[in-house]
Amino acid sequence: MIKVQKLLTVAVLVALFCTNIGAQSESGASTPTIRINTHLVLVDVVATDKHGKAITDLKASDFTLQEKGKSEKIAIFNPPGSQDKGAARGLGPGIYSNRPEYVTTEGPLAVLLLDTVNTSFRDSAYARRQMLQFVRNQYKPGQRMAIFTLSNGLAVLQDFTTDPQLLYNALVQYLPKEQEGKAAAAPAVANVANADSGRGNSNSMADSFNQRIQAFQNAQVAYQEDRRIEITLAAMRSLARILAGVPGRKSVLWVTAGFPFSLIPEDRTISDTELAESLPTISQLSLGTRDSGSVASITRQGHAGEIRLAAAQLASAQIAIYPVDARGLVSGMEETMLDPKSRNLDAMTQGAQARISNVTSTQETMREMARETGGKAYINQNEVQQGVALALADYPASYTLGYYPDDKKWEGKYRSIKVKTQRDGVELRYRRGYFAIDPSQLKDQKPEQAIAEALSDQAANTLVTFLAQVKPGDKGKLGVDILVDSNSVTAEDVAGGNKKLNLVFYAAIFSADGKMLGNQSMKIDQTFDANTFQQVQQHGILTHMDIDPKPGKNDLRIAVRDNHSASVGTLIVPLQ
Repeated sequence: MIKVQKLLTVAVLVALFCTNIGAQSESGASTPTIRINTHLVLVDVVATDKHGKAITDLKASDFTLQEKGKSEKIAIFNPPGSQDKGAARGLGPGIYSNRPEYVTTEGPLAVLLLDTVNTSFRDSAYARRQMLQFVRNQYKPGQRMAIFTLSNGLAVLQDFTTDPQLLYNALVQYLPKEQEGKAAAAPAVANVANADSGRGNSNSMADSFNQRIQAFQNAQVAYQEDRRIEITLAAMRSLARILAGVPGRKSVLWVTAGFPFSLIPEDRTISDTELAESLPTISQLSLGTRDSGSVASITRQGHAGEIRLAAAQLASAQIAIYPVDARGLVSGMEETMLDPKSRNLDAMTQGAQARISNVTSTQETMREMARETGGKAYINQNEVQQGVALALADYPASYTLGYYPDDKKWEGKYRSIKVKTQRDGVELRYRRGYFAIDPSQLKDQKPEQAIAEALSDQAANTLVTFLAQVKPGDKGKLGVDILVDSNSVTAEDVAGGNKKLNLVFYAAIFSADGKMLGNQSMKIDQTFDANTFQQVQQHGILTHMDIDPKPGKNDLRIAVRDNHSASVGTLIVPLQ
């Protein structure tokens, strides 16, 4: 436990010492910050005419907003460009921060995500070539873009930059690889309706053996599908943690061949085997069909809670996903036409139909992902690079509307949103709803697991913001001073008009290959009277930690968790 008097005295000194680097944000108007305890809902709206041209002169009075069919009062209105902060501010030597103002500049903020988990090697290589053409020929100066990759986890290929050469160099050096344990195509549904009822016992035994082999293969496919879901969900959570603290709408240009789920698990796209499993039929379903359908359905529903939470986190972070089909123009018949052995009648009635159905299913899931986040899907087009350009073109047409829902019960259910405008000829695009989830009220929370996941991110998490100074300490240790922005954490009201903060601080040394070599942690669980808390709000919350350095080229990763809101901020400091 840290004594309040000591905490405040040091905080004031550090705040004064750091005035030259802007230790605390300037007073005045600020963009809205999502606070879970206030239940502010932000909705980004893209307004265009019927030709796709941006409409930039709408006012708050031009919009009406409804939640679950009931009108809501618009409390916050930001027109296009109003949240630009200008050039990124500088930091003094040895000072680091995850505050957005130290890394952002004017213009749209976008992440180009190259997904190899849900994409074949051939399609990933094609998408990479298309992205190289986009950066070389269509990337406009001033656009802030980062390049992430998704394989066994989310990785940063190039952090946010406005320099097209840095983006191009990163793509040149990136060589997609065939994924280990890549999910195989779903086995074809057995055509039992056309089975010959007069077959002998030997054929029946052979069929039974083949069905059991297929059931085993289905179990393998289900495991691989489950891994795809887990990796994709983890990537969405990482994106939300990284981008949530940056004001305004963020675009994620997700280059992929499909998603293993939609963001509303109750209204998901299902595979042929799931459909065959659920529909009544006169013929007895094959063992392979029943196993595959049951496992696929159970796998997806087994992640329903995680899917809802990921959807809520993306919505709170104001992230719009733009799925870009890495396959380009595709019908599902390509493999059949390339493989002469697959051109027989049985293959055309089973294998080809399954592939066509799979293409249709994955494309619809992409559309659904875009609709639920306010983005737009770019599918069945050979020029994949055009999809990225179109997504970035939405920035000048983006408005932010904010409201406090009349329904104060944050019970985790899905709430639909509808936005209209009184002006004729205006087309609006926005996310269709959100899950009313309060992360601080979730049962079975695992704070240590959440911190471990946040520390593994290769970019700073921005929900809790802070400054950090790293310098040699006593007895050969590494000294770390952490000054947390009080406006980025949540205080609990307690008896007597007092306020309570509950924060946990972590400092960990990571090797170049991502292995944790050592760590320290400490907790502030403190109640403040009104006068003292006012000083905390003014000067911030400071603590000091010492950690043993490790030999080698390592990183120091710092994390701060607000236990009241379950929000986390992290920072990565390279150690020389």
